[in-house]
Amino acid sequence: MKVLVIEDDPTVGRFVKRGLEEQRYTVDLVVDGEEGERLAAAQGYDLIILDLRLPKRPGLDVLRRLRARGFERPVLVLTAQDAVDAKVETLRAGADDYVTKPFAFEELLARVEAIARRPKSIAAAVLKVADLEVNIDSHEVTRGGKPIELTPKEFLVLEYLTRHAGKVMSRTLITEYAWGYHFDSGTNIVDVVINHLRKKVDAAGRKKLITTVRGVGYLIKG
Repeated sequence: MKVLVIEDDPTVGRFVKRGLEEQRYTVDLVVDGEEGERLAAAQGYDLIILDLRLPKRPGLDVLRRLRARGFERPVLVLTAQDAVDAKVETLRAGADDYVTKPFAFEELLARVEAIARRPKSIAAAVLKVADLEVNIDSHEVTRGGKPIELTPKEFLVLEYLTRHAGKVMSRTLITEYAWGYHFDSGTNIVDVVINHLRKKVDAAGRKKLITTVRGVGYLIKG
């Protein structure tokens, strides 16, 4: 199980990281909301442990933005805010569980284990938009039953757009997903890949599925 801990208190962060690693979890630790959100969106974590009072971006904003992007993995909030209304607001924003500081590590571990035992939602193996089909398992793409040959990066970008069909995805989000957040999002690589996809997916005579939203990003819709 791969866990991302977003916690700016170095003592608490190291304590949680060390304790989970002793239980054979793989743990990354970051100390601010912006970096935490980038990592959570770009990497395949099974669980996020999130503090609310974070520099650069508050934890509640991180939680809401991740859920708005379609992030479905569990989020366990770890914070000193123990008021009932704060708990209710956090749970309604998309948190799966809530642990109040100060806490016993045994309690935190028990909650992590409980989350790990929950059945994971089964993602569809084939994503569909109109007559376009993207097979996640085999990396095969067809439109109208005819195969479309894509490079690995073209497939990742198309998969990301198709997974969020009908929603505008920014160049930054696409870059983070396909190349990782360390990649320079100021380049035009996304535009280049989108142009290649248009030539392959929206070939002459076919209904155009990939749309540019000027100044924002791209979306795919039937």
